Amino acid sequence: MKGKIQTVCGWIDPESLGKTLTHEHLVADFSCFRSKPSQHAPHLDTVSFTMENLGFIRQYPYNFLENLSLHGEENHMVEELEFFKQNGGSSIVECTTLGLSRDVGKLKKISMETGVNVICGTGYYTASTHPPSMDNLTQEQLVSTMVHDITQGADGTDVRCGVIGEVGCSWPLTDNERKVLKATATAQSETGCPVIIHPGRHTDAPSEIIRVLQEAGGDVGATVMSHIDRTFFEPEDVLEFASLGSYLEWDFFGLEVSHCQWADIDMPNDAMRIKMIRQVLEEGHADKVVISHDVDTKHRLMHYGGHGYSHILLNVVPMMMNRGISEEDINKILVENPKQWLVFK
Repeated sequence: MKGKIQTVCGWIDPESLGKTLTHEHLVADFSCFRSKPSQHAPHLDTVSFTMENLGFIRQYPYNFLENLSLHGEENHMVEELEFFKQNGGSSIVECTTLGLSRDVGKLKKISMETGVNVICGTGYYTASTHPPSMDNLTQEQLVSTMVHDITQGADGTDVRCGVIGEVGCSWPLTDNERKVLKATATAQSETGCPVIIHPGRHTDAPSEIIRVLQEAGGDVGATVMSHIDRTFFEPEDVLEFASLGSYLEWDFFGLEVSHCQWADIDMPNDAMRIKMIRQVLEEGHADKVVISHDVDTKHRLMHYGGHGYSHILLNVVPMMMNRGISEEDINKILVENPKQWLVFK
């Protein structure tokens, strides 16, 4: 496995990866995270999931149950990925883990129909999605499940996972999430598989996660820390974390709404993300930056009026160039860094 990248259709050479989105969902169900209507918008229970209500949906995406499942959208995903490929895209890391209604068979079918490389994930998300038996599962059993998904095939298929994650963490970490992190480090050590993390919503969460992984024998240099754009809001905080050596992922590109349903924070827009990335590049971290959209709801698909998976290639890259980010650094972010991260060590 060493030196190769594992897709749902088999091994590929790193040079075949091309422009890559490092954090997306194609087949998943986030219904368990449905929000209740807020006091500011109590009428949302009566609002239907239709184009005429797109403004409400964009502002409160997790209030609409129909919005939270990507199952049944396979035809639209094929259209999306064909468009992505037409615009220079080549590969997508699909980060749906156990507990989020993963379906690796559908991912393989989508990949084969479109010619887009799909790298799928194993492991466990946040505590609320863990199986009922998680309290009784040992760390060794969790390792065995991940290793089997990577080396034999996931969900009773021969489709093998090429990344561990996104591994879900809360703030503070629950005991089971800590157990999962330690198991992740062991599975990574045994297989050489790359790792991607969903950190808790606190500026101290990413560094704590890195410490747990390191102490358990994980490879921080082959680990992506997701959601930098909703976790760090000051350049000095990002740069302090960058010194620990993981990849830094800005993965909410296309989300232009400042309102966050999960925390009392002001979400950045694309221009602010690019500004922060430019500052990180100027401080010498060009080899550790990756970007994506983290599409997890219907309303972000082009079919439903959203930006789709080609937004970065069509809109963000020109913005980056206009703001002084070089073609060399853009190539690192979209091609070279994903390639270095995804190869089995």
